Amino acid sequence: MTRQYCHVGARTIAYLDSVPRGNDLRTIVLLHAFPLGAGMWEPQIRSIPKGWRLITPDLRGFGGTSDPEGTPAMDDYAQDVVDLLEALGIARAVVGGCSMGGYATFAVLRNAPDMVEAVVLADTRAGADSQEGRANRRSMLALLDREGASGVARDMLPRLLGPTTRENHPTAEATVRRLIKQQSPEAIRRAIQRMMERQDAMPLVSALRLPALVIVGEEDELTPVEESRRIAEAIPDARLEVVPAAGHLSNLEQPDRFNQALGAFLASLSR
Repeated sequence: MTRQYCHVGARTIAYLDSVPRGNDLRTIVLLHAFPLGAGMWEPQIRSIPKGWRLITPDLRGFGGTSDPEGTPAMDDYAQDVVDLLEALGIARAVVGGCSMGGYATFAVLRNAPDMVEAVVLADTRAGADSQEGRANRRSMLALLDREGASGVARDMLPRLLGPTTRENHPTAEATVRRLIKQQSPEAIRRAIQRMMERQDAMPLVSALRLPALVIVGEEDELTPVEESRRIAEAIPDARLEVVPAAGHLSNLEQPDRFNQALGAFLASLSR
């Protein structure tokens, strides 16, 4: 598995692809959490069901994806997804994401609904930031200024991973720390700004008429199970999966359980 690159005008979009040039396969796109990168989906790339192609982009500024100057907005992430799919000749895909990747999924649904055949929403929330949430983001910007990506990793790790993972799977913490420290401070800064200014997606969720998998770690502190239950209850054709012994990064903490739920959902989608 190697990182691929797509050039759109002056921009570069980096991504991982389970089957490069697999145009005869159906496609699922998964968007990463903050402040990680496309590599967080490696357990899913290794276990993608037969007949499917998994594409995981680095969102703008992360990994090898460029982030041109300008006021950052969540729609930037959506534009990169749309441009990448068009460049690869993919007309429709299942689109989903974890945490911030879920926010980017909502932006794709707003900007290019015809390109989305189903959604996967993992450990995310539909609402905009509360006043407390925005204050916490400003505090993180200050921490980033003082200590860089290492400080952000130290601050976030206890909340990104559930207690079961921290106690029983110490390698997961090392993996997540490595993924965070690979990112530039500027990518992290502009991602925080994008999240602070994002729209409330609950009206969009309530109007959604697509198959949806809503999946959440049972021990998720950042977006508790009730947040995912609220999303699932608002979508008529949604299934809710609660992953035991997992926190906010359920796909990394319990990959077998996550992959089982994702595989069953993909198998349920008719052509």
